[in-house]
This record gives sequence, structure tokens and C-alpha cells, in this order.
Amino acid sequence: MATASEKGDVDVGHDEATRTFSNLDEKKDLQAINAAELNEHSALDKHLNRKFDRHILPWLFGIWLFSFIDRSNIGNARIVGLTTDLNIVTGTGFNVALLVFYIPYILVDVPSNLLLKKFKAGVYLPTLITGWGLVCTFTGFTKSFAGLIVCRLLLGLFEGGILGGVILYLSMFYRRHQLLYRSGLFYCAAPLSGAFGGLLASAIGQISYGGYVHWPWIYFKPKIRFCKMMHSDRVSVEGIATVIFGIICFFFMPDTPAMAKFLTDEEKEWALRRMRLDAGDSTGVDVDEQHYHWKWAKMALLAPQTYFCSFIWFFLLIPLYSFSLFLPSIISGMGYRSTIAQLLTAPPNMLGFLVVIASAHFSDKVKSRGIFIIAGTIVSAAGYVMLLVSNANSVKYAGTFLIAAGVFQASPMLMGWAANNLSPHYVRAVGVGMVISIANCSAFIGTFIYLAKDAPKYTLGHSTSLAALIITLFLCLAQIFYLNWENKKRIAGERDDRLLAEDVHDLGHRHPSFRYTL
Repeated sequence: MATASEKGDVDVGHDEATRTFSNLDEKKDLQAINAAELNEHSALDKHLNRKFDRHILPWLFGIWLFSFIDRSNIGNARIVGLTTDLNIVTGTGFNVALLVFYIPYILVDVPSNLLLKKFKAGVYLPTLITGWGLVCTFTGFTKSFAGLIVCRLLLGLFEGGILGGVILYLSMFYRRHQLLYRSGLFYCAAPLSGAFGGLLASAIGQISYGGYVHWPWIYFKPKIRFCKMMHSDRVSVEGIATVIFGIICFFFMPDTPAMAKFLTDEEKEWALRRMRLDAGDSTGVDVDEQHYHWKWAKMALLAPQTYFCSFIWFFLLIPLYSFSLFLPSIISGMGYRSTIAQLLTAPPNMLGFLVVIASAHFSDKVKSRGIFIIAGTIVSAAGYVMLLVSNANSVKYAGTFLIAAGVFQASPMLMGWAANNLSPHYVRAVGVGMVISIANCSAFIGTFIYLAKDAPKYTLGHSTSLAALIITLFLCLAQIFYLNWENKKRIAGERDDRLLAEDVHDLGHRHPSFRYTL
């Protein structure tokens, strides 16, 4: 005869089993209902996306365009006299100036992402833009190496929160498999800035006026300048396009979908509802109602995909940053004078611009990220091989096209991959911030592999970038394997025990119905 204790155990076991089956049935029903509801509102969904595309993407594109132009100006300034004027032609002074930018850039990522929602994205992001625009303007007045270092530190401080902030901002408005194409549409501004910046630098770098010769005008290029002489004093009124753009953003960027003035009440309601449906009901509240708790940080820090993405991007950014910063020097090393070298940076960057848009579009179509990164690393690796083994300038220059096509498209792909696989908002905020912080440590390598003493062949820089791409490829394969393995576990019901938890609506990306994007 069973004892009372044994009967109690049996009853508890029966209750848990009943609850498990009930949760399993509920999970299947929810998945079916969610899919049906999304299909039912597909027309409204497309209409909403078009509104967001018109009212949000242009501002984000402008933010990233100005960001990359302003941070990469130093590469163009180098070949029109910056290093000569500041007495850093020899040694590693120029590389140090590149490096210090990334110290505050890395440190502010996670805290900046947490502040984004607290201070409202529509206010916080424009504040950062305006701040770095002012710093960039004053860089042109620098007369010493120490002044250049201070400007680069301040530039990194203001720009550090931009990339993670923009990714989080997009994830508030778009569903997971609509996000990558939009990430591509804003990130394509990076290669475009390389083309645009090179063309401007080739013309503006020839200006000599008011005691500022050549390179300072690259930093002044967005300025509108009016000068007049009053006795011995010069009075000038300074304004720069980045600052003006940042101020305009204050008035047009909504904080969240619920705060968007261009949406009707019905559109606002669906904008919030579809985000919950897209997450498979893995979160129980809308983004406006979520509050920070340390459990979100813990969830992000314990997620394997956080570290996979961090180190994939770490090795990917070595060639990306070095290519963005040193392309004028690489082309100049082929024997072209500074003006021609700057003009020749435009075509490879334009190809990168087109490939970013195309790959982002097809990535969302097939709902896959990893395979595009793998393809990009292979194409870029071929470009570096051409730079290393050939003595013909035509072959070397062709290699820069392959590098641009591969590395630029892989970066937004990785950003979207990280954001897709972390949920809810604050987990994503911490996780994406960690990914960016760890990945940008690669700058300590990338800024010191193209040294003046290695010109014109830059064997160390090319071979290091090639090795980094090979490591990127294998890490990417490893993450695809892990995510696919975890998805199969969830499909087989081997993660359904998590549904017994009290905080089932706080499971986020750990919810059994959540599927990782490969």
C-alpha cells in the first residue's frame, strides 16, 4: 500500500505531467495562431514597413554616412600632409592616433545601449551625432599631435554608442526577418562614404587658405564659412553639415512605434502586436513597458551566440577597419599621387555599396545570415591574395574591389545575426553592446598592421587580414552548427521543460518556440 508521502509524490508528478502536456498544446496553438494573425495582417504589415522606411531609414542612413566620413577623414588627410604638419611621418604616431579612437568607442557600447531607451532614442541618437560633428570640425584646427589624440578620443566617445544604438532602434520597429535588409540600407552608407569622402578629399585637399593648408580642409569640408576682415581680426561663422543634420534629427526621429506621430492608432497597435507575435510570445510585454533588470544582462552574458558573434566580428573587423582607413595609402603605394589615389578609392567603395544592399535584400528573403558572411570572407580572401602575390597594379587594384565587396556586406549581416538571436529588448541591448565592444578590440590589431615602414607592399597588413578572414570563416561555420543543433532540440521538444518556469514570458530567446536565425 502506498504511503501518504508516495501518493503526494504521484499527485505532484501527475500535475507536472498534465501541466507539461497543457503547455505543449498551448505552445503549438500559439504558433499556429501567431502565424495566422501575421498572414491576416500582411497588407497592414507591408504598409507599416513602407511608412517606417520613409520616416526612419533616411535619418539612419545619414547618421552612418556622416559617421564613416568623419571617422575615416584621417586616412585621406594623411596623404595630403597631416603627418608632415604634425611631425608624425615616421614611427607609429599615426597608428596611435587611429588606435585611441577605439578606446572610448569600446568602453561606452554597453552603457550607451542601456541609456538609449531611458533617454529616448529620438533624443539620444541626435545628441551623439551633434557632439561628434562638433569634435570633427575642431579637428581641423589641430596644430599638434597631442591635439589630434584628444580629438580622436572625443570622437570615439560620441560615436561609440551609434552602431549599437541604431541596431536596437531598428529592432524596435521591424520584425526579425525584416531587420537585415533595413540594416543593409543604413550600413551601405559606410562604403558610400568611402567613395564620397575620397572624391571630396581629392578636391578639397588642394585648398590652401587662411593659414590652413590642404588636410585641415578635409575636416572643414562640411562647413559653411563666411569670413571678413575687420582691421587685423578675422571674424568667422562656422557651421557643419553633421551638426545641422543632428539638430534636424531631433525633430523627426520617433522614440518608439507608440510615439510615432506619422502612425494612426490602428498602426501603432499593430506595430507593437506584430513584434510580440514575431518573438513567438517569448516575451510578455511591449518594448515601451519593459524595464531593466540584472537578469537580462545575465541572460545576454550566458548566451553562446553572444560570444560566437563577438569573435566572428572581431576577426572580420580587422580587414574592414584597416581597409577603410588605409585604402588611400594602399592605392598610393601602387605609385599613384595623392589626388589620383583618393579618386581611385571611389570605385571599390561603390561596388561595396551595391553589394551591401543586394546581399541584405536576399538575406531577408531566405532568412539566413551565416552563408552570406562565409561567401563574403571567401571573396575578400581572394582579394588579399591578389594584393600579396601580384606585382601588377591592375591586378592589385582589382583585388581591392573583391575586398570591398566581401567585407562591407558581411558586417551588417553579423549585426543583424546578433540582434535576431537575442531577445527581449534589454537582453538585446546588453548582448549587442557586448558584441560591439569585444569586436572593436580588433582595432588594436587593425590600426597597427599597415605601418609606414612596410610601404608600398604592406605585406604584414595584407597577410594579417587574410588570416583573420580564414578564422572568421571557421567561426561562422561553428555558429551555424550550434544554432542549427539548438533549433533541432527545440523542434524535438527537448527544451519544453522551460515552460514549467514561473517567468515563462521572460524566457526571451530561450523560449522553446523561439527559433534561431542561421
